Amino acid sequence: MAENIITLFMLLMLQIVLGFDNLLYISLESKNAPKEKQAYVRKVGILMAIVLRIALLFFLISVIDYFQKPWFELPFEGVATGEFNLHSLIVLAGGIFIIYTAMKEIWHMVGVTHVEDQVEDVKKKSVGKVIAAIIVMNLVFSFDSILSAMALTDVFWVMATAIVLGGLLMIWLADRVAQFLERNRMYEVLGLFILFIVGIMLLTEGGHIADLKLFDNPITPMSKTTFYFVIVILVVVDIVQGRYQKKLIAIKESEAKKEEKES
Repeated sequence: MAENIITLFMLLMLQIVLGFDNLLYISLESKNAPKEKQAYVRKVGILMAIVLRIALLFFLISVIDYFQKPWFELPFEGVATGEFNLHSLIVLAGGIFIIYTAMKEIWHMVGVTHVEDQVEDVKKKSVGKVIAAIIVMNLVFSFDSILSAMALTDVFWVMATAIVLGGLLMIWLADRVAQFLERNRMYEVLGLFILFIVGIMLLTEGGHIADLKLFDNPITPMSKTTFYFVIVILVVVDIVQGRYQKKLIAIKESEAKKEEKES
């Protein structure tokens, strides 16, 4: 029993570490719902995803070998080779979708001319579509954590408990992350670029699972250490840039006041 408790704690820590990118996606995706429904879609989406994660866990335990069997190959020797199974295809599809979502939102921000009016007038998705997107991406993100859990233990209730506790913690954090982004709109761009990197990380992971080689160069997965290091660099750059911009504005205002006094 003591061993199971220790394993449960380790799995919960794993859920927290691997859940950051998922949490960021949920917070950004929920903004596509009507404002009064955003907290609702986050809670419902994560709760439904918890149920489906447990179902996925049970399913993977039963048919794990099927997910590892190759579906098709790329036979272009010297150009592109690899064996794609269901696991790699799901991860690759998730990466492509996240990159598309991030680029679409960044493009929208760049194209905004009257920010306040256009942000208010932007067409919102239906509640059902946003919840469905949260559930699907939650399942994509859950593959790594579930497979890691299966490597640590074969006790179903331990893995299921870790999934439920991790999901409840995600519900609590999702509202706070969303509220932070709402209060600090300038960090939305930072969040979208982090999401873009998440998509790249999933693409490299999917390519690695498929043993993909491009021009005889194997695709190596981006490690979580590298991922968090890049995030720290992006955050530091954003903070420094923000402070420098404030300094430039202060200098311009000071020069303008000086010119007014001289005239």
